[in-house]
Amino acid sequence: MEIKDTYNTIETASEEVLFKEKSSKFFGYAFPIQSEEELKPIIDQLRKKHPHAGHFCYAYQIGTDAVSYRANDDGEPSNSAGMPIYGQIQSFAVTNTLVVVVRFFGGTKLGVGGLISAYRTTAQTTLETCNVIEKTIDIHYQISFDYKNMNKVMRVIKEKKLEIVTQEMKMIEETGLPIGIIEIKTRKKNAEIIFDIFNSIFEIDIKTIK
Repeated sequence: MEIKDTYNTIETASEEVLFKEKSSKFFGYAFPIQSEEELKPIIDQLRKKHPHAGHFCYAYQIGTDAVSYRANDDGEPSNSAGMPIYGQIQSFAVTNTLVVVVRFFGGTKLGVGGLISAYRTTAQTTLETCNVIEKTIDIHYQISFDYKNMNKVMRVIKEKKLEIVTQEMKMIEETGLPIGIIEIKTRKKNAEIIFDIFNSIFEIDIKTIK
């Protein structure tokens, strides 16, 4: 069975999008994010940009194998804002993506149906401005080895076209001998093979890192 090790996300933050409905203004924004911790600074930044706006509604999805999502109505009627926004994230089949819609009330109530339509349309138009890209799901390994085995390690890295994330040399106090520590990453579908290759080489330690 083929291991799926790619996912789609947006390449960069979107341009600002404006949608108008019965004097209400809806400003749409999309951002690539990796964790929930990135949410608050983005919302705070938008609150500074739009200090007189009434609602900052959003939805996001994060993750590839295990997906987490959140939809927030920010004071709008239940499920009239966050979920229509999240529905567009699903429609575009992207993850690690946040969409925020900022609303200025124009004096005329739109009703729940009108709100759902406005938030959905703004989210859709916003995501349409984004460049959707495919990324690989990568597994990271840390390889530790005596300096004398450096050539063995580098040969495998070169043959298998592995990407080095970090590389350092350390001196072991007890022996005074140098050891190498290299972090590499490889596509998920190749990970098991790569682990087995390094694990089978004498005097080389390999472990998975998050």
